[in-house]
Amino acid sequence: MNNLSPAELVLVKKACEITRDALNYAQTLIKPGISTKELDILVEKYIIECGGRPACKGYEGFPATICSSVNDMIVHGIPSFQTVLKEGDIISVDLVVEYKGYHGDAARTFPVGKISPEKQRLIDVTRECFFKGIENLKVGHRLGELSHAIQTHAETNGYSVVRELVGHGIGKKMHEPPNIPNYGKVTDGPLVTDNAVLAVEPMINMGRKEVWLVEDGWGVVTRDGKPSAHYENTVHVTKDGIEIWTL
Repeated sequence: MNNLSPAELVLVKKACEITRDALNYAQTLIKPGISTKELDILVEKYIIECGGRPACKGYEGFPATICSSVNDMIVHGIPSFQTVLKEGDIISVDLVVEYKGYHGDAARTFPVGKISPEKQRLIDVTRECFFKGIENLKVGHRLGELSHAIQTHAETNGYSVVRELVGHGIGKKMHEPPNIPNYGKVTDGPLVTDNAVLAVEPMINMGRKEVWLVEDGWGVVTRDGKPSAHYENTVHVTKDGIEIWTL
């Protein structure tokens, strides 16, 4: 796991603050009638004005600042003028900000106008999964304790956990070791080290866990067409506990 210097941690924390603020800004824009590309353009402008760089844009060819994933799309939706949000949709917004060479990563699923109680419960439980997970994220313990807690909370509530997509370490790069699954046994994974910076991100489906990759090679959707929710924060783990830097 990464072991960043105090000076480096300050830069990661600043990247995380811009990430958090950009997501909060995105939330103010989300309403019926806005296209996901309009949302993308405005959030990119905001990040740059804050002194950050939208790290997703150009990453392995990804063409946008935000990943905008609507309803049954789990992650990596490409913003489009043709995708116009409507009342009752849910949209997951995932974004990464780079600040002076260091990264912050977070995601939220937002309602568009008034949504069904079933969709709201999915959003709520996905958020709960994150917090149940980090309760079990402790220096010297297996990473699997977090993974198992997320899976248990999701499945207890009748939902399923995506297997193909996982959380990750973060710092100088957007994706660093270790991989952080949202499922597994308490004995799985490496031991958590002091001073680790990790992006923990439950992706929870209302229906089955199976997924499809869409034709653009980026978007991942639920195979049964049911909604999915995403909740992610970058966290700093020390012997004294956890700080959530994107909240």
